[in-house]
Amino acid sequence: MPELPEVEIARRLIAAQALHRRIVGVDDSDGYVVRPHSPGELRNALTGRSLTAANRRGKTIWLETSPADGTAVPAGPELGIHLGMSGRIVVTEPDGSVTEGGDPRYGSRPDRLQWRRFTITFADGGSLVLLDPRRLGRIWLDPDLAALGPDAGHVTPAQFRALITKGTTAVKARLLDQSKIAGIGNLLADEILWQAKVSPLAPAGGLSAAQVNRLYRAVKSVLEAASAQGGAHTGRIIAARHPGGTCPRDGAPMVHGTVGGRSTWWCSREQALPAAQPNPV
Repeated sequence: MPELPEVEIARRLIAAQALHRRIVGVDDSDGYVVRPHSPGELRNALTGRSLTAANRRGKTIWLETSPADGTAVPAGPELGIHLGMSGRIVVTEPDGSVTEGGDPRYGSRPDRLQWRRFTITFADGGSLVLLDPRRLGRIWLDPDLAALGPDAGHVTPAQFRALITKGTTAVKARLLDQSKIAGIGNLLADEILWQAKVSPLAPAGGLSAAQVNRLYRAVKSVLEAASAQGGAHTGRIIAARHPGGTCPRDGAPMVHGTVGGRSTWWCSREQALPAAQPNPV
């Protein structure tokens, strides 16, 4: 957390409320969050510019910037934002009103000064802040997206089939691999596999055509529902991911294990791994 839906909510917030506002100050003093840059480097690169567009692939946001004041340069550097495991974007308007987007677990908690990892101050008195209690987010210039696969929200059926159905890696681990498809995290993967009735342990290369089709449809429907309802935590399987939990669909006990290094829950009946299929974990 946050996963693709929460990051998209943050992107939309920036696009709606933070663009075309002149930057007069940047607090980039947290050297860990702005690595590999040195404190002051982002301030010097961004002051005098404005944010002009907000883009996203998977869990990475990148913001385009305008030329600096008085220059003829076509455009400024791009600003990369990753919310990490607990980050939120907080935008303050000139009138002092505040809107947040990102990790829903921290939305109701009071703002603490030490959680403010990066701040852009606008000429109108407002600001854009990365609020991150766990300090796992990142801010950097000109992000390289080459290592990311296609965005999970825009991947085509042919791309999905080619990227998912190879090798003996467990299908959940493959779904979590951002170099294959970008944006799916732990909660979304469990929800997608549950909706598709596919075992998270199933070898990716052994999936049937019917299973791949169900997975693709589940990716689309899960992302659409999570984005509309506020995040990955709203999935139907989430409340059952605990000891003693039962499948919301058939009432069978939920099973817990570790797949791809992540805590995983699945239905013991509908998502059982066929006996003839090897367990890749």
